[in-house]
Amino acid sequence: MRFFISIAIIALLSGCADLGYYWHSVNGHLKLMSQRVDIEDLLADQALAADLRERLTLVGEIRLFAVDRLALPDNASYASFVQLDRAYVLQNLFAATEFSTQLHSWCYPIVGCTSYRGYYDEARLQRYIDSLEKTGLEVYVGQVSAYSTLGWFDDPVLSSFIDWPEYRLAGLLFHELVHQRIYIDDDSEFNESLASAVQQAGTILWLQARQQTVQLAGYQLWLNYRREVMQLIASTQGELNQLYAQPIGDDEKRLQKRVIFARAVKTHAAIAQARGIADGYSDWFASEMNNAKIGSVSVYNARLPAFLKMIEFYRGDFAAFFTYVEQLGELPRMARDLCLDAWEMSAEGNQHCAESRD
Repeated sequence: MRFFISIAIIALLSGCADLGYYWHSVNGHLKLMSQRVDIEDLLADQALAADLRERLTLVGEIRLFAVDRLALPDNASYASFVQLDRAYVLQNLFAATEFSTQLHSWCYPIVGCTSYRGYYDEARLQRYIDSLEKTGLEVYVGQVSAYSTLGWFDDPVLSSFIDWPEYRLAGLLFHELVHQRIYIDDDSEFNESLASAVQQAGTILWLQARQQTVQLAGYQLWLNYRREVMQLIASTQGELNQLYAQPIGDDEKRLQKRVIFARAVKTHAAIAQARGIADGYSDWFASEMNNAKIGSVSVYNARLPAFLKMIEFYRGDFAAFFTYVEQLGELPRMARDLCLDAWEMSAEGNQHCAESRD
């Protein structure tokens, strides 16, 4: 997950109207950066707790793997550590109208538009939620364990994720480092789906390299479950979009909308039971369902199949893969989307993309 702190500094200098939000962003991020402690210094301290020493050492190994095997940036990110006073670093807000799953977007200088808005301050977040709900928007808030500053800062390891299982820790670092290598303005689906694809493929390679057969089997089980859940969410979004396009009254739309969400919750329970997943997305489905919540998931998965096929096509040569993705990112949005559509249909989608560049 990303939150672009650099926009705050630019906005303050450019006289942006929403100075309160930007100042809060600058303040929150700089406070976080000021708490960094070099991991090398921590490891040199004989009094360091054994479990934290083990996890920080593991981070270093994951970081080397990311550079050597996945062609991810070799920089000073994740060479420092911050102990937070809560289980997440910030919260991201998503919003959508009552009869659309299209997410509201916020636009910023330099980095363009994103489909979410990050908050360190819970009171400020709640005030903004209240203002959005008064206009009829539906909102969803997700807790964020980590974010990338796209290389503007040396991102630290955070206590919010340091104790995650090995496969999740590795996957998160791979995901965030992808954002430092490639970022396309105004295309959250492209950026997040790309990072998610490298996260998945990279995690499998990491576990194989470590001969973690038990964790690998568990991760494959999780991916199969997650794939079904993502298909469920995508089909639910499709049902909602069809409903909202119908020439019927708002009350009838609200009624059918509740039915669609209730069916999705029931279907997920069946999937989790069949896969033997005790928790997974159960809490996510158990809490209030709305358009913003559904839309927030599609941002991270809409183009995932296309990027996974690219990685397979390049046979795990991530340097070549990223070179190609960089070329793809230079295409106009419409041509880029057509190219991704082609990849989803066939692993030979690159031929279509070559034609799009000509």
